[in-house]
Amino acid sequence: MMDVVVKRGEYKVGEMPVTLERIHHAVASGELLVMSPAAIERIRRCREYLDDKISQDETALFYGINTGFGYLQQVRIDRKEILQLQYNLLQSHACGVGEKVPKELVRLMLLTKIESLSRGHSGVQLETVQRLVDFYNHDVLPVVYNQGSLGASGDLSPLSHLSLPLIGMGEVYFEGQILPSAQVLEKFGWQPVTLRSKEGLSLINGTQFMLSYGVHITHRAEALFRWADLIASISVDGFNGNLQPFNALIHQVRGHEGQLSTAAAMRRYLEGSEIALSKEKQVQDPYSFRCIPQVHGASKDTLAFVKKTFEREADSVTDNPNIFPDEDEILSGGNFHGQPLALGFDYLAIAMAEIGSISERRTYQLLSGQRGLPLFLVDDPGLHSGLMIPQYTAASVVSENKQLCTPASVDSIVSSNGQEDHVSMGANGATKCMRVLDNLEKILAIELLTAAQALGFRRPAKSSAIVEDLVGCYREWVSFNSQDRVLSTDISKTIQFLKKRKVEEFGN
Repeated sequence: MMDVVVKRGEYKVGEMPVTLERIHHAVASGELLVMSPAAIERIRRCREYLDDKISQDETALFYGINTGFGYLQQVRIDRKEILQLQYNLLQSHACGVGEKVPKELVRLMLLTKIESLSRGHSGVQLETVQRLVDFYNHDVLPVVYNQGSLGASGDLSPLSHLSLPLIGMGEVYFEGQILPSAQVLEKFGWQPVTLRSKEGLSLINGTQFMLSYGVHITHRAEALFRWADLIASISVDGFNGNLQPFNALIHQVRGHEGQLSTAAAMRRYLEGSEIALSKEKQVQDPYSFRCIPQVHGASKDTLAFVKKTFEREADSVTDNPNIFPDEDEILSGGNFHGQPLALGFDYLAIAMAEIGSISERRTYQLLSGQRGLPLFLVDDPGLHSGLMIPQYTAASVVSENKQLCTPASVDSIVSSNGQEDHVSMGANGATKCMRVLDNLEKILAIELLTAAQALGFRRPAKSSAIVEDLVGCYREWVSFNSQDRVLSTDISKTIQFLKKRKVEEFGN
């Protein structure tokens, strides 16, 4: 019997503009990277220009090319030692600590670094970029650590770990193991790359550690924000809430895009609901129900703004110095500074935390014994605690998110003997934002667990087709809670449900 060979799609490196969706799709679908002819030409031309420039003017100082780095910028490097300088740079700057960066994010780091180098303003060899492409295509993923970057001179430490395997140093993930990179290079018959002038600096200057987190977080946040609207709709019917706050007229007179889209989503999700159409309603519901469009919508608008910032970064050159062959210029500047990303991560963390905060309030209201629901959503409360304690868990996670929302970008610690005197702390903002994202998923899972339970007490009345479809599928994962049981299992299964299913699947 013949094996079925599945042809992998291709991602053309260097075709502009770059979008976050395109990057994420390439990684998620396992597309192979292929250098576009335009990118190859830009890389070669820039390298040739740099070589000519150095050979023509031996007296000029070019930062990081024939000088030391940071505070050591005034130290001229002898011509015979320029190549050794690149190797010293990668080794000395590989100072990462903490947890290992997830492999999916390492793939994003490789792809975004390759894209940045392909713009033809970094002076790297084509061979160097192609080896990074080889790593990506053969699933040879450098081991990178998530602590050590100040997010200012680029992500120096993480990108050093990303680059070490180019010269046969460091470790890589390969075939389910962590192996010395030299061993894997030998397996493929790859010789370590012989780095030339500036290449070490080009590789480790840049914002690709932060950016990889940004690509990952914005994609997941979009999915969780869609879940937040649909889960909130279940809560509205579970609470026997009033649909009036979602009327389009209310939102048209304010006009915020996120608010308008959230109200429209709520109307769509609850269309045809028996419960929603019943006349026994309170005149006004608590803010956590009544203000869903305003709160969810503001967070969606924040996500859209931050995503635009990250997308611009993915289409940028962020190393230093930058080389401009057409203008005959080698210019030292600060494109590696992560301030745009740092502010974006802090802003997005707050936006995600707010979605979690209002979600927990709906969970609390559903458990409070109002609107004909039993206290803690269980028969015989007292003998049974029902869903009392999942709300405690949600409250704990919401509180942690509030603590994590202290901005990283307002901090700065002087480094490199005062030369690097203002840093973005964007890398800390990125890892912190990821924790807020993971926490939001847990909070929404607890609301879904609670809302589905509340809806069960509305029987025989039914919700909308979309909500009933979702709850029916969910009940295949987590059953109705008729008596006390270990609820961490239910929460874990609910989190997996959110990961495995998509909002768009329901009601079709």
